[in-house]
Amino acid sequence: MEKIKLFFKEGKDFSKNIGIELMEVGYGYAKAKLKITEFHLNQAGVAHGGAVFTLADFAFAVASNSFGKVSLAINTSISFIHASKAGDVLIAEAKLVDESNRLATYEVVVKNGEKKAAFFTGTVYKTKRDVLEEM
Repeated sequence: MEKIKLFFKEGKDFSKNIGIELMEVGYGYAKAKLKITEFHLNQAGVAHGGAVFTLADFAFAVASNSFGKVSLAINTSISFIHASKAGDVLIAEAKLVDESNRLATYEVVVKNGEKKAAFFTGTVYKTKRDVLEEM
């Protein structure tokens, strides 16, 4: 599991460039955080939906690849519930909901303290390629 965590922590990933930090990884599970800064705000002065989506998508990617096989998103959806502002710290927690031989569905809850900022669902296609061979 540590190698999987390192793969996502040290990768050349867009999420790293915007400040997302990987906190925890387990089989079918991941937790990540993002401190909202002025960089993440939209024209309305709240966290841009793309920043919140990227946080949720990153947690989803880590959780779905945690079994060691490359898993690729085939469908995602997000609902934004409460807006976030500069200084807020968002935590995304991704969990496996169910899976078949080739598909797996995850849900990700993004929280700002006790408030739900967003709810994300995603389905992946599980390939036979090893994640660690991609390093």
